[in-house]
Amino acid sequence: MRFPIYVLLIAALAGCSITPGGGALTANRPPILYPDLGAAPELTNQTWLNTQEPLRLADLHGKVVLINMWTFGCINCRNVIPSLREWHQKYAAEGLVVIGNLYPEFTYESDLQNLKQALVDLKITYAVAQDNQGETWKAYHNQYWPTLYLIDKNGHLRYTHIGEGNYAETEAAIRALLDETPG
Repeated sequence: MRFPIYVLLIAALAGCSITPGGGALTANRPPILYPDLGAAPELTNQTWLNTQEPLRLADLHGKVVLINMWTFGCINCRNVIPSLREWHQKYAAEGLVVIGNLYPEFTYESDLQNLKQALVDLKITYAVAQDNQGETWKAYHNQYWPTLYLIDKNGHLRYTHIGEGNYAETEAAIRALLDETPG
């Protein structure tokens, strides 16, 4: 199949090429690199759910960690949870650890029994830390619910996303960090 010159030009400008078989555009671009934003602050939470013991980044070396800053009364936070559940199920065996860090917006969200019930209602099986004093929230200089942080296998912050959306972009970052070799 022959393509008009403008199709070839557009493909070249977009960093793509057309396969010899005449149909598909394939990206020639290098993989997206996620900058090293420095060592991630350690988790100091004392109250954890869905895990046998408190999780510490120092103990998770060699794993990719996704931290979700959330609260269960926030509709935007609730809308992100299906993707978090999916990533947890899909990538846990490859080394992804999903952690929900609950920093309450309202008083009723700080009650442990209410949090336990929210985990049941929202079908959350990944680890959740209660952060009533906001120690982890503040350590990450967080300001918004929900915010996602991806930490690489060396314990360095590599990706941040605020709010809902960009699920494909976030999943691509998860896959890229899982494919990296720890240093």
